[in-house]
Amino acid sequence: MNELRGLYAITDSQLLEGGRLLPCVEAALRGGAKLLQYRDKSSDAARRLREAEALRELCLRYGAQLIVNDDLELAARLGVGLHLGQGDGSLAAARALLGSRAIIGATCHARLELAEQARGEGASYVAFGRFFDSQTKPGAPAASLDLLEQARARCRLPIVAIGGVSLDTAPALIARGASMVAVIHALFGVAEPAEVERRARAFSALFD
Repeated sequence: MNELRGLYAITDSQLLEGGRLLPCVEAALRGGAKLLQYRDKSSDAARRLREAEALRELCLRYGAQLIVNDDLELAARLGVGLHLGQGDGSLAAARALLGSRAIIGATCHARLELAEQARGEGASYVAFGRFFDSQTKPGAPAASLDLLEQARARCRLPIVAIGGVSLDTAPALIARGASMVAVIHALFGVAEPAEVERRARAFSALFD
């Protein structure tokens, strides 16, 4: 398993509609994204399977890891990782089904006790956020930079920072303990795949 450190790209079905999903994701992977989360809340199971299979192939090609958001059945079917929010099902049950090597992440909002619980249930990483104003989850509880330092001391798991992360805000998150920064709009909210790749390279360079 790759060390969980670097850029964590998360797809958005509205930002990446109209045939943009695969070219923009490939651009992010070319730019150095280490983890890719497929996040699609629609009910079109057949399309989601097709898209997730195509993303798995891209991740294999670029040496990245695919994570499926909140769909244990799809993750198990494809043999990829899983990200669970609070209320998205049992992390321990997911670990039992997916096995010891699968990457399983947990949303912990701004609460250390949720991170410690997730670690006890077998999480591979814990995600805190939002740290800044986020277009994806505008009402999510705010997390602080101090929380990152506390989590690094107490959790001993890779820490993902999410929520309004940009090239301007990411360095402070990394300095205070984030192993990965999860990015949606600041990566995919541009017109051209070439710009996605440029931004991915810039985010990845922050970890050098």
